[in-house]
Amino acid sequence: MSIRVAKTGNEAVAEAMRQMRPDVVAAYPITPQTEIVQIFSGFVADGLVDTEMVTVESEHSAMSATVGAAAAGARAMTATSANGLALMWEIVYIAASMRLPIVMPVVNRALSGPINIHCDHSDTMGARDSGWIQIFSENAQEAYDNTLQALRIAENPNVLLPAMVTMDGFIISHAMEVMEILEDEKVREWVGEYVPENPLLDVDNPVTIGPLDLYDWNMEHKRQQAEAMVQSKAVILKVAEDYAKLTGRRYGLFEEYMLEDAEVAVVVLGSTAGTAKVVVNELRKQGVKAGLLKLRVFRPFPAEEIAAALKHVKAIAVMDRSDSFNAISGPVFAEVRSAMYGVQSAPAIVDYIYGIGGRDVTPEHIRKVYDDLANIAARGKADRILTYLGVRE
Repeated sequence: MSIRVAKTGNEAVAEAMRQMRPDVVAAYPITPQTEIVQIFSGFVADGLVDTEMVTVESEHSAMSATVGAAAAGARAMTATSANGLALMWEIVYIAASMRLPIVMPVVNRALSGPINIHCDHSDTMGARDSGWIQIFSENAQEAYDNTLQALRIAENPNVLLPAMVTMDGFIISHAMEVMEILEDEKVREWVGEYVPENPLLDVDNPVTIGPLDLYDWNMEHKRQQAEAMVQSKAVILKVAEDYAKLTGRRYGLFEEYMLEDAEVAVVVLGSTAGTAKVVVNELRKQGVKAGLLKLRVFRPFPAEEIAAALKHVKAIAVMDRSDSFNAISGPVFAEVRSAMYGVQSAPAIVDYIYGIGGRDVTPEHIRKVYDDLANIAARGKADRILTYLGVRE
């Protein structure tokens, strides 16, 4: 039986880590993630978990130590935000290239500069091509559930890729809500024992990890890494199915909210999905056939599935909480429009960049998006592709 509790997102993820019992956690504090490893370090100090807690001098060192521990055969974790993730950059790519199943909670925060400690998705979107699985959370419950599922996904023999589990800074990380957690015994049974395939410290079966890899083999190794991301999609769905049997909470690559008969639809990820659902409910009462697609898994990007889910609508708005600075769109829009390319009589697609640096997004903002979509659907075309929502200009 699940236990009903009130926790913040940071508390929920720290609790998940305690229940997962990683062998090694190496971390460095950064707002708004700091609480996760601070709370977890308290669990270690109190003897509630037998984890080697490594306090390092930077996030680059945190990821380096986590990579070293994982390569040695340990179940290893870290956590970070924003500039911390950016400082890890070199080693983030190495973790994926070395096929190490590290799970890293990331509390979304704007990348500097100017310095800003509030939420947008510029940090994890910047890492979207690093080879990590990326799972986004709408609330603390999903952050907890996604963290538990991420370990099973990453450690699957057909995957062996690191995974980021994200939640919006302060909006989820520091906001308390009622949620359900599993009993410790159920989590231990769920995650099981990690048996690494080629641990660096197995002296009877020596291996080389992270060697010089030039043009004679590098492309083949990168192709294997890419194939692991392809294979991870089926594993994500199988793990979600198993988790639904355990908890009754069902997850997929994305959530379809009132989308089946929708004429206009918004694509969004993170905490804004909760606000958008409220607006959809209000519009439905007014007779507007509004729908929502909440993207949960951004890597691997579920292009075919998204195209199938959205092909029947008349107009789509993608909401990006980061800017690619490509003079065209945000990163989520680029991928959704690419996914819809080739769909017969494809709907018009527009992009809204919003919430940069923690700027509030209100129901009124989202209603404006749906109003715009209604006009686009009626006219069959959009006057502009990109709109900055809620900005003074």
